[in-house]
Amino acid sequence: MGKTVRIEENGLNLVFELEKGKRARFLYFSPVPYRGGAVPESLKNGFKLVDLAESGMDNTDHHGMKHTGTVPGALLRYRSMKDTRNALGRKLEITQETDGLFVTSHIQFYDGVRAVRSWTELENKGTRTRELEYVTSFAYYGASLPGSKPWEEKMLVRKAHNSWYDEARWQAYTLPQMGLNPIDMMASTKRIYAYNAGTWSSEEYLPMGSLENTDAGVCYLWQIENNGSWYWEVGDSAGDFLPDPETRDMVITTEGTARAEIYFQLCGPTEQECQWHKSLKPGERFVTVPVAVSAVRGSFETSADEMIRYRRRIRRKNEDNEKLGVIFNDYMNCLFGDSTTEKLIPLIDAAAEAGCEYFCIDCGWYTDENWWGRVGEWKPSEKRYPGGIEIPIRYIRSKGMIPGLWLEIEVMGRDAPLAKKLPKDWFFVRHGRPVSDTGRYQLDFRNPEVRAYATKTVDRMVREYGVGYIKMDYNINGGVGTELHADSFGDGLLEHDRAYLKWLDGIFAKYPGLVIENCGSGGMRMDYAMLSRHSIQSSSDQTDYMKNAAIAVSSPVGVNPEQCAIWSYPLRTGDREEVVVNMVNAMLLRIHQSGHLAELSPERFHLVKEGIACYKSIRADIKDSLPFWPLGLPSFYEDWLALGLGCGRKLYLAVWRVRGGETAEIPLPQVKGKKAEVRVLYPSFETETPVLDTAKGTLRVHRKAAKTARLYEIDLSEEP
Repeated sequence: MGKTVRIEENGLNLVFELEKGKRARFLYFSPVPYRGGAVPESLKNGFKLVDLAESGMDNTDHHGMKHTGTVPGALLRYRSMKDTRNALGRKLEITQETDGLFVTSHIQFYDGVRAVRSWTELENKGTRTRELEYVTSFAYYGASLPGSKPWEEKMLVRKAHNSWYDEARWQAYTLPQMGLNPIDMMASTKRIYAYNAGTWSSEEYLPMGSLENTDAGVCYLWQIENNGSWYWEVGDSAGDFLPDPETRDMVITTEGTARAEIYFQLCGPTEQECQWHKSLKPGERFVTVPVAVSAVRGSFETSADEMIRYRRRIRRKNEDNEKLGVIFNDYMNCLFGDSTTEKLIPLIDAAAEAGCEYFCIDCGWYTDENWWGRVGEWKPSEKRYPGGIEIPIRYIRSKGMIPGLWLEIEVMGRDAPLAKKLPKDWFFVRHGRPVSDTGRYQLDFRNPEVRAYATKTVDRMVREYGVGYIKMDYNINGGVGTELHADSFGDGLLEHDRAYLKWLDGIFAKYPGLVIENCGSGGMRMDYAMLSRHSIQSSSDQTDYMKNAAIAVSSPVGVNPEQCAIWSYPLRTGDREEVVVNMVNAMLLRIHQSGHLAELSPERFHLVKEGIACYKSIRADIKDSLPFWPLGLPSFYEDWLALGLGCGRKLYLAVWRVRGGETAEIPLPQVKGKKAEVRVLYPSFETETPVLDTAKGTLRVHRKAAKTARLYEIDLSEEP
């Protein structure tokens, strides 16, 4: 038995078994203190710190499509451990080695946060090339051990389903509901997994997931911080399925063997799912994508709190996330890419009057027609803006707002004249042909000429046109990667992803006051590789304001409130309740104002102006808030929705009646046993105050009409 190393930090408990010349074992990761003997001896071999697969190597497990029993992962042997502190908090570095391949697991703690950031570094000090197919950034094999119930009765896995127009849709499942059942003392070949293979990191799922042990009251929540391909899996493991070392025959016995238990693994691109493979030559290093894992004793909501705190620690420092400026954008339910100076002037006047602080001219400004297929040259249309685009931009400035422009720098339209003049290595290439999707080519940011072109474009927008805001959109999926100068398609994609992030870091260093919104057809690239740089994220392209309400409620699990932009787009022919719903949708997050404000009736325009003024009065609280969901995370088909923000002794609560009955009782355990008062924050015309019951911990809300919403403020104090 090796040396047991116990780490207690920020309410997290980690236990390793480390002995030189033997496999490093990661025995325990939990907010619950370790009491010893938690892992049966027969399972310990499976509690690897890293799973690592290499072409031509064996496997020690009857694994099916699972990534367990990996070799050389099973051959790694412990060499050393560093336990240090840096400006962020405590940091562990555990190094293992096999045949000259040195593998170091980095685990970074953050002071005061119950979450870690983890990644794996590989260095080839041997004499032969190592053909990597799979490397975990984090792997833990004991998620189901605490508690008395069997895992099929106590474990919940959550997936964050995501789609264009239908973002951030969290769903919880028992493991049997996902097809994972105990079979006997051995493990099954079934896995529960989510992955992305391509340049839209969240096209089907957010790069997140959760595993909850309801018996032990422990919840793990993770995010994978990559702007391209990624993978996670949950499954059962009974340890290695080892061959006899003398005869190489399989020895299978269940005598004295513990029951298979539940693990989870997190990583970047893989060969099996993402067509990623890396040839690590002698002397070379490779570092996996970082992942973050929070572990709490409590609910899924509590684990989300820790992830939100963690994101605030890793994010680029910027003024936008302190000020939470109000942005007007002329696209959604407004000009839809058909702006002209004539159309913009009344919108600019109205946006300024309403209280907006940024005005962004969206797509189409660079061409007279076919704005989709001619992206790439970024020269203003003379037809749309007689005398130059500088005229509406200067007018925006004259109205006290910061001007912005839409940009899609990572693609070039097939119909753009420049695209026909460029060499092939500007683009992703597969099977000898440039990669094209929906009329655009994917640019390759590993190419220094591409980066120079992109920088020159941003320079022109900032210096010549005077913009202080860029809506950086990305509307294609460039697929699994590129074959040029790469070991595999996925290798080319990962290196492009990293080159793009490095380029983006350079732009922010050059223009620290520039606000660049992250958008990918709304929420098709919501990840914290991007959002550790960008201060604001477009959440959706959803055009139905009631469905947008459900997206707004769910989004803060994946994107912090102060970064999550929600459209508010009053319709030309609506009523005042429609305006209120649109405003409430955005008022606890970031307001992305749009709609034909200049054409609204005075009463409806006043409600927009009132909503923005109300938002400005509370936004200083939003930037440090923690969200809560009194009615749970919703679908599009709920009768009522509710999203709250906890701000110390103040709660903000948005409530929507979508359909169904006229009365809802909103659970608010935060007010139970407290002295508390509630008031309607918005709209001011509301005369009915809800009933706050501090004995029961509820808020009773009555709304006569469906498709209505209200924003409340609740002040709390302890009972004297």
